[in-house]
Amino acid sequence: MAVTTHEILCAYLDCRKHKRNTDSAAQFESRLNRNLRELKEELNAGTYNIGRSRCFVVTKPRPREIWAGAFRDRVVHHLMYSAIAPDFIKTFSADSSACMPGRGTLYGARRLEAKIRSVTQNWTRPCFCLKLDLSNFFVSIHKPTLFSLLAPKIDDPWMRALTEQIVFHDPTTNYVISGAARNLALVPPHKSLFNAPAGYGLPIGNLSSQFFANAYLNRLDQFVKHQIRPDGYARYVDDFVLLHPDPAWLNEAKRRIEYFLHQNLRMVINPRKTILQPLAHGVDFVGHIIKPWHTVPRRTLAAGARSALREGGDNLPERLNSYLGLMRQTKTRDARAGLCREILRAGYCVDQGFTKVYPRNPGMQ
Repeated sequence: MAVTTHEILCAYLDCRKHKRNTDSAAQFESRLNRNLRELKEELNAGTYNIGRSRCFVVTKPRPREIWAGAFRDRVVHHLMYSAIAPDFIKTFSADSSACMPGRGTLYGARRLEAKIRSVTQNWTRPCFCLKLDLSNFFVSIHKPTLFSLLAPKIDDPWMRALTEQIVFHDPTTNYVISGAARNLALVPPHKSLFNAPAGYGLPIGNLSSQFFANAYLNRLDQFVKHQIRPDGYARYVDDFVLLHPDPAWLNEAKRRIEYFLHQNLRMVINPRKTILQPLAHGVDFVGHIIKPWHTVPRRTLAAGARSALREGGDNLPERLNSYLGLMRQTKTRDARAGLCREILRAGYCVDQGFTKVYPRNPGMQ
């Protein structure tokens, strides 16, 4: 396979979406034709090598490492994704969501709510839910196992070799710290890619890692669907829920899933995040709490928006719009109205529907 100019240009355009104002995107665009030509030539000649990554720490909702590849490497991630992801996504379970077109948090919440309504016959019958979470998911992904799941479905040898290079690349061998280096100490050691055993761990922050995560856990989805066969199932990244009227059945399902994960994916369940309870108590999933007859956002959502408002910053309108976007997925008009009143008092503009924040009014102090 040879990369065409059209393919590399499309990958670049996908990569720059919502990123055009970043320094890395602007620098790449300042010599766009030359950069795209050089990248195409390196890929076709087989001389392409992944460059330096940028590592930084986000502290909310909890400290975690983020790894951002160089912009040209992110263009390559989009090139790979466009070439191979559609064939994989067609085989993924409809009960899985995250980082797929049309399958975000709203899709995941609505899918689970539909399953709950079906199992309980519209909340008229009792049922239980088992909520499970994988420990240190991205750091625990076993790269040889991951590639063994990818390779058989990639027919083109050139694309298979490029995918292999991306899978096995270790960003900790060539990186630069962005932001306060002291924040690295805030990340628990077992959640840091710096401490991952050889052959383990994908960097959080790259499109490639998000896609690889879905490909990795598709095996879990298929096992649950065809072997465990619960009355309802939904997964968002490493967070998944099983539904069944019998709690003893769910406990046995948990035992079988733990054995499968250990034997096939080298993963373990996080016992501190394992929850078995009646559905009538509500299910906390993808930022939503699904309760009988209504769904509400997590309480931490509005609190996070108010915390962001206090912190301020040049990108505050974008951050607040993210919170409002999540809140309007449920019936929270009163809560959004209260939050927007605080935003207005801070000097920002808000639309009448309490759905969008605009930059600060220059006349306000």
